[in-house]
Amino acid sequence: MAERISETLQKKLSSRLSFYEDLGIRLFYRDRGAGAALDNERQVELPATTHFPTIDLEKEKTLPKPAGKPALQKTMPVTTPVTPKIASLPVVGGPSLFESVEKIVGDSLLKTREDLGECTRCKLHSTRHKIVFGDGNPKAELVFVGEGPGADEDAQGLPFVGRAGKLLTQMIEAMGLQRKDVYICNVVKCRPPENRQPEEDEVSTCSPFLMRQIDAIAPKVIVCLGAVAAKTLLQTNRGISQFRGEWLEFRGRKLLATYHPAYLLRNPPAKSEVWKDLQKVMAVLGLEVKKGKSV
Repeated sequence: MAERISETLQKKLSSRLSFYEDLGIRLFYRDRGAGAALDNERQVELPATTHFPTIDLEKEKTLPKPAGKPALQKTMPVTTPVTPKIASLPVVGGPSLFESVEKIVGDSLLKTREDLGECTRCKLHSTRHKIVFGDGNPKAELVFVGEGPGADEDAQGLPFVGRAGKLLTQMIEAMGLQRKDVYICNVVKCRPPENRQPEEDEVSTCSPFLMRQIDAIAPKVIVCLGAVAAKTLLQTNRGISQFRGEWLEFRGRKLLATYHPAYLLRNPPAKSEVWKDLQKVMAVLGLEVKKGKSV
């Protein structure tokens, strides 16, 4: 026959279990044999075989208040060995196409041209007539970088000598300069068939020579003519219209992207936008903008 727990014992046990519940361990004690939960509103008869955790309820006159967090037991302080602080290293991204190529001490345009040789490094060599290396002042403050040679350039071995080249010459003269004052080159040195855009493997093979050209000249400003040149130097897939006319940086030098002269031949209204870009370049180079002088 089940034994009836005294009212006093029941209240103490109920309060104690409430305390365990506040600690989140009531189920732990119940699973160990505490039996069913006690109801504070009525007496509950438990089987005589029920076993509770050993608790001297008579000695515990007062029970911890269930509200609030239980007091932590004081323990002897533990001495933890101090680890010396190590300064965090900056996170460095992977090198770009050009930064991955080390600078050559004492390099020059002549040496770069000699190293290029009669290049057969990519498939463009099979259809070219002449390598178009570059042309202009080897110590120029301004370098123009285009996409690649066209038919006229492939025939003469000089960059920007066709219709687009004549327009570029007018642009340079509108700035108060001559072609001999600047340096002009392309991303790839051989003409792509049918004047198509250079392919990725062709750019990756040829552009290290462009990097050497820029390092050897050490210009103050680089102007990218068209999307291919801009995307190659900036290592981006963004359309040129998203950053055209904005000052950017390439290896510590100022870089500005604008439309290719060939694009201007197809879209004459865009000349006014290019002239605005060139005026920004003139301001950096300290060139005077003459009224009425434009592309």
